[in-house]
Amino acid sequence: MTKRMIVSGGGTGGHIFPAIAIANAVREQIPDIEILFVGAKGRMEMKRVPEAGFAIEGLDIYGLQRKITLKNLFENLKLPFRLWKSMRRARQILREFSPDVVVGVGGYASAPTLRAAVSMKIPTLIQEQNSYPGISNRLLAGKVNKICVAYEHLEKFFPAEKITKTGNPIRKDLVDLQIDKDEACRFFELNPTKKTLAVIGGSLGSRTINESVVSFCKELTANNIQLIWQTGEYYYKQLPQKYKEMQGITVFPFISRMDLLYGIADVIVSRAGALSISELCVVGKPCILIPSPNVSEDHQTKNASVLSQAGAAILIADNQAKEKLKSAVFELINDEQHCEEMSINLKKLALPHASKAIADEVIKLIENEK
Repeated sequence: MTKRMIVSGGGTGGHIFPAIAIANAVREQIPDIEILFVGAKGRMEMKRVPEAGFAIEGLDIYGLQRKITLKNLFENLKLPFRLWKSMRRARQILREFSPDVVVGVGGYASAPTLRAAVSMKIPTLIQEQNSYPGISNRLLAGKVNKICVAYEHLEKFFPAEKITKTGNPIRKDLVDLQIDKDEACRFFELNPTKKTLAVIGGSLGSRTINESVVSFCKELTANNIQLIWQTGEYYYKQLPQKYKEMQGITVFPFISRMDLLYGIADVIVSRAGALSISELCVVGKPCILIPSPNVSEDHQTKNASVLSQAGAAILIADNQAKEKLKSAVFELINDEQHCEEMSINLKKLALPHASKAIADEVIKLIENEK
């Protein structure tokens, strides 16, 4: 009998790409398994998941709006109704698809889908990406069957007997990264003899990082440092054309060939989402992390602190980026010994086979149910 799995979550690339990696890893072991994603309407998973070859259903759900405005206050007042509506829709999807297991990876759609699955006694697994779990996963922890984590010492949040440390799933092409610098230089139209800085402010972009880079990108080119710059879709449209046309600078709203970016970059400036950190550890690229302050539980700062304390990253607070990023970039990219030490320390933290480890846990739940 054909097995079926639902994977729920999304909102950002940090949730979507691990979800796709898990689905692909399960499919490698059970080729005929039917997989359905459940995401949030209007979010990027509704585009990225079908591009990866999977079907997806959308829930009419969003998170708490933290910025205080009249519009957001009105949206927050509607949130309980949307949660109730999403729970009903999630139950309907589960009844119709009849999955053997439900996997939650975080994001707006994950909580109602997992809650519905638990109430219907369907085996469930949480993939917790961060060093400090969000409130939804903490509330669900006592009810789900398995919790796959990427960091140590999460027993204070989750039942110890349910925890397995697997790491965070990353894109398969990065696990055994074959660096072809010439191909990367052709793709980004850059010079293979010059040092390269890569700036990736998360899949949605970062205003703080973008504004910080604007202030010194001319100095980069003046010092023979090239720049690959992922701005995010929204900020790409706002960026003046002169920066997009500068020699030695390549600007993208979104970069799909991260393997080539990691292959050419000497130093990377990044937000501190769980996916970004896991990828940086596996590829061992020296990095400067600027955690987003606009996330629940300030989990990006906690993620970045783990690397900073291990000598694997430089941590700069968001409100200090405009003041400190420029000097940090120039100091690090010109200090080959520091870069080498950071690369070694990053790889010590890497868990490159997380996708398979999580897939193994998913399959155990399916087999136990049988």
